[in-house]
Parts: sequence; C-alpha cells; structure tokens
Amino acid sequence: MNANPKPSVASTPSSPQLVIRSERMVLRPLSEEDGALLSEFSADQRVAFGSRSIPHPLPDGAALAFIKAASAPDREEDVWAIDGSLSGSANFLGVISLKALDRSQSQIGYWVAPKFWHSGIASEAVGLLLASNPHANRTIFAEVFQDNPVSAWILTQAGFEYINDAEAFSVARNHPVPTWTYLRRMG
Repeated sequence: MNANPKPSVASTPSSPQLVIRSERMVLRPLSEEDGALLSEFSADQRVAFGSRSIPHPLPDGAALAFIKAASAPDREEDVWAIDGSLSGSANFLGVISLKALDRSQSQIGYWVAPKFWHSGIASEAVGLLLASNPHANRTIFAEVFQDNPVSAWILTQAGFEYINDAEAFSVARNHPVPTWTYLRRMG
C-alpha cells in the first residue's frame, strides 16, 4: 500500500461529485449497480452496529433508497463507493462520505465490508479523501463508537486528533452509544 497516495481527481459528466483515484482504488459516486452489494454488506450486523444510521435488520429497498438520496442534486452529503477494481479486488468494498458543515468544515464517515477488514482499505480510502479534500475544508471532524478502536486507530494514523467524548444515537442498536470525537486540520 502506498503510504502517501497521490490522488488524481476528475469530475464525472453525470454528476458534480468528483471521482478520486489512487493506484489501488477509486472513490466514485454510488450507482444503482452497487445496490446488491450495498444491501448485502450493510445488512451485516457488524456494519450496522458500527454506524449511526444503518438500521438492522436492513429493510427491503433501503440500499436503493440510500443510493438515490446520495445521487440527488440536493443531497446533504457526498457519498463515494470504495471501488477496488483497479487492483483486481471487488468493485464495491464499502462507502466513504463527507457531510458539509458550516465554516469550511465537513464530517467524514466510512465503513468497509467485513470480508475486507484488516486489509488497509479503510486507511487508504480515508487518506485518499483527505489528500484530495474535495470540499476544500479547513477542518474535518469524525466520530467513532468507543467499541470500535480500529476506526479510532485509522483516524489517528490519518492525522486526526482526539478532542472529546460524546455519544450518538445508533439506529441499529436503538440507543445512544459512547463516541470519541476527532478533528483534522487541513492545511
């Protein structure tokens, strides 16, 4: 894995959202073709329990509704498929997103399908998105559930600094879960 990916960024003709490439992966807008794998992977309890917003069990049609919302011109966040086909892997490994906040800030979120865990995919996707900085942010925030130390490690390795404890409601768990909050100054 390239420790310092040098992304190439190009806009797609069908969407103002960017396509971001490294030697090993592409971060690209979600498409309807991702629906089956998105549904399969996000229905996994381990993925749902690591997220604030993925319900468990996953309702029928939820993946396609998510893709439609992520593709809408008035979307609230940019969501990319993590595509590993450049390196001979699957064309859908998980998702990574940036939700725009105010004052040149965004919040990053990501998940990778469990069968690709511990392969460097999440670390590379986070590094690639940060290197391209598609929202031209000054600051990027992140939060992870405290029972997910691997995601916390990924963030600290990407230059995020711990700022505080908090809690966030998890739809899948149906209760608030303690979180660690991080920030990364871009610059």
